[in-house]
Amino acid sequence: MNLSFHDAVKRARDAGACREVVRKLEAMTGWDEFARHPMAPDWACWYAIRVVRQPVPDLEPIIARNARDAYMYAEGILRRRFEPGEPAIATRSTYAYYYARDVIRARWPQGEPAIARSAVTASLYAIDLIGGRWPQAETTIMKDPGSACLYARQAIRGRWPEAEPVIASEPWAAMMYAREVLRSRWPEAEPLVSREPESAFHYARDVIGGRWPEAEPVILSDDDYAWRYEHEVLERAEP
Repeated sequence: MNLSFHDAVKRARDAGACREVVRKLEAMTGWDEFARHPMAPDWACWYAIRVVRQPVPDLEPIIARNARDAYMYAEGILRRRFEPGEPAIATRSTYAYYYARDVIRARWPQGEPAIARSAVTASLYAIDLIGGRWPQAETTIMKDPGSACLYARQAIRGRWPEAEPVIASEPWAAMMYAREVLRSRWPEAEPLVSREPESAFHYARDVIGGRWPEAEPVILSDDDYAWRYEHEVLERAEP
């Protein structure tokens, strides 16, 4: 490796690297020992981003071993695809989605199997990169109430009957679905929404557009939402 190991350690120390890490690095014999350390990808990526602030080809094989570091190096330093790191990135749903969104800026088939394993990343990938429904991931997406609601609103852009039982299992997601997708009351979900002060308040104000007597005991049990209910719902309902 052309880069001097001890010079690199000195530069990292001068740039404010953690003292404990610097001590570990100073005790190493050189790059071969460094490369074997499990934290080497993190340290190498930090060096590229925080110290030299430019590509470091000699460290790229090390950085490429870790999904997070490979993504950060591609997005923060290269500002383009980092092919050596793609196999690692493609194993992690979060960083595969980030890589497609921030680096490739288009669909990334290699990362889709991992992305599709997480309801959160699958819904965001469908919205941000596909621009519509992603049938292959819908079974996963509909397992999470919040993700299913977001997907219905921004990918399907309408009702998603198959996911409604799941969405209706979480008060905030049910309120959001009624407000943003149905744009009307959702009687089937009201018993659950009415059990949680924040969701019940927003449902009363934004969906019903007025008093919700059945939920008032719950709303009024929370000082903040009791005050908001009085001023943002009851006062506005007065003739």
